Amino acid sequence: MSFIPHPRQQPFLLLQSSIAQSGIGIIRQLLKNASSPGLLFCFLHSSLLSLQGDHVQAYDLLDNVPGYKDEYEDPRHRIQSALENAPAGPLDLIVDSVDTLASDIGSISETYKFLSELRSLVRARSSPSRLIVHVVSPSPLIPLLSQPGFSSSLTHVISHPSALLLHLSTEYLTLPPPLSPEPKFWGLFLSVSERVHESERLIFGADGEGTGDDDELVIEIIVRGDGEGLRRRGVDRSLQGWSLTRGPFPLAEMVALKSLYSRNAPERTVVDPTQNVSFNLSLTASQQNSRAQVPLPYVHEGRLPENQPSAPAAIFYDPDSADDLDDDDPDEDLDI
Repeated sequence: MSFIPHPRQQPFLLLQSSIAQSGIGIIRQLLKNASSPGLLFCFLHSSLLSLQGDHVQAYDLLDNVPGYKDEYEDPRHRIQSALENAPAGPLDLIVDSVDTLASDIGSISETYKFLSELRSLVRARSSPSRLIVHVVSPSPLIPLLSQPGFSSSLTHVISHPSALLLHLSTEYLTLPPPLSPEPKFWGLFLSVSERVHESERLIFGADGEGTGDDDELVIEIIVRGDGEGLRRRGVDRSLQGWSLTRGPFPLAEMVALKSLYSRNAPERTVVDPTQNVSFNLSLTASQQNSRAQVPLPYVHEGRLPENQPSAPAAIFYDPDSADDLDDDDPDEDLDI
């Protein structure tokens, strides 16, 4: 997928969903298009278990809940054992979702420590290898995993419903770039999108859709760093449309946003300045030929014949009748 940098450059991928808009389809597309074998650990979405095959080894941990199962097994042991016993070579390690993993472990700090260990194990493998984690906002793990202290290089993909952009255009008169200046749009978009209840109200409110669109959604892509050993200053942030069949594509091509872009697209009509005049300004072919044969006056005036040396430059001034030319000193009456 074009919005995901090469794994060698970005070994850590953070996928963020919300109740209003799920990004589980992105995980499906990643696993289908991945060039490396994958280890998938399912804690939340049972539909991902259907991806089990020669290329992907899926582990069902949905019913492994502490206190509800006599044979409960610490998921950390299961994941580490599978990772250490995996064949040598590049590998994708996918955890869905780390919120449920943290709930099973019972500690945010212990979960963060465990994910740091997984990242080190993945990093030690031959490139390209990736650690891909799925998180559902709001979650206390998001600010921890997105910090440079966890990984200097990061690709953070956040799923948003298209209703959020429509809301910004109608309530705040702010359209996505390039229809609005980027500083104005991002300042408003970030403040509204980080309020999770805002998106939930747009989807599940009285006039909401009732669920996020699984076929088309808006993804916010945050890229930091160029990979292990290569550092890029700053953070790149952009918005794209995404669908399960097409992958990433421009926002203007989204079905839900087409009316927004077409209504605000600049008109490119060319106005003819000669229309609605009482006389004809155009020339026929014969008139143009005749005009080209007319010698223009003063075209050769002032030009010297060929091979004749030019005279030195000089300035000649013919005084006007109103000029007051006096060779005397104008200040001679002053006693200086």
